[in-house]
Amino acid sequence: MDGYQRLTALVESAWEELNGSDAGRRDLCLDGVGDVLETGRLTPDDAERVVERLVTVALSDEGYPVRESALHAACTASTHYELPYRAVEPLAVGADGFEPLLLDYVLAILGSTHDRAALPIVERFLHHPHPAVRREAVNELRWSQGQGQEPTGTAQ
Repeated sequence: MDGYQRLTALVESAWEELNGSDAGRRDLCLDGVGDVLETGRLTPDDAERVVERLVTVALSDEGYPVRESALHAACTASTHYELPYRAVEPLAVGADGFEPLLLDYVLAILGSTHDRAALPIVERFLHHPHPAVRREAVNELRWSQGQGQEPTGTAQ
């Protein structure tokens, strides 16, 4: 088994663990997926498929630690791969259902696509009641406004 096959086998093993009832094990297996993504050695297509699965987990799992691990792994992927908006678009649809601490990940993932389709979703959070969410929205909108310019909304 070569190095690439080992990486994909680790990911497949993690997906199998996600079917278990032990939230701690599901959380740990997602950390492993994040480690694989952090290598930057998956093909773009494989990375996109992994992120799509992570997004599904983040939107569907009932356990906060599991959802956080899924979003953390997807965020890790967004720093090593150019993810298309379509791979993370379900996060945009479900963004309002996330806790403020998880919204930082959601906004970072959406912003990392650099797709204008993400802008209206991120802009909605410029007026979020939590200051950290507003700050993250401002940070993620900077790329769309050009360097050094603030988005049109306020993030007090």
